[in-house]
Amino acid sequence: MGIVSWLVLGLIAGFIGSKIVNKSGQGLLMDIVLGVVGAVVGGFLSSALGGPGVTGVNFASIIVSVIGAVVVLFVYHAVVGKRSL
Repeated sequence: MGIVSWLVLGLIAGFIGSKIVNKSGQGLLMDIVLGVVGAVVGGFLSSALGGPGVTGVNFASIIVSVIGAVVVLFVYHAVVGKRSL
């Protein structure tokens, strides 16, 4: 997967994940960063559990990436401190 694909997937996953976790988002740049990290985490977890991981910009990869982004956002909020969730 190319860097542009990771950024697009990260933006989508970060945006959806931030809306699930705290309804307001973290801002465009932070949504992309947390989304890309979430895509990596989601792909790792999916591969560890026997799934396909993140294979491109498709529906299954978006779902895996969003799950990873939600996990990353929960950890981010736990480390940074409680904010309005």
